Amino acid sequence: MAASFSTDERREHFAYCVQLVGGTTAFSRRLGIDERAIRRFINGERPVGDGLLEDTAKALRLLIAEATAAEGQIAAALRLPPPDPS
Repeated sequence: MAASFSTDERREHFAYCVQLVGGTTAFSRRLGIDERAIRRFINGERPVGDGLLEDTAKALRLLIAEATAAEGQIAAALRLPPPDPS
């Protein structure tokens, strides 16, 4: 059974997700939403709807994929033998 969010819980969780993505500016760029609108959602001036939460979840999944790929590149690079000094 899926847990439902209260209005305040939606707003608080949305704000947390915005921070996970890198803050208001980064979130704005990633989702194509005006920064002022994001602040209005966080401040409770506008309701956080299902569509916004779905878009946020999609952005987080993409961020996970990008972070996983970046981590893989770092791990692969660190396993390389040191360059030949000659």
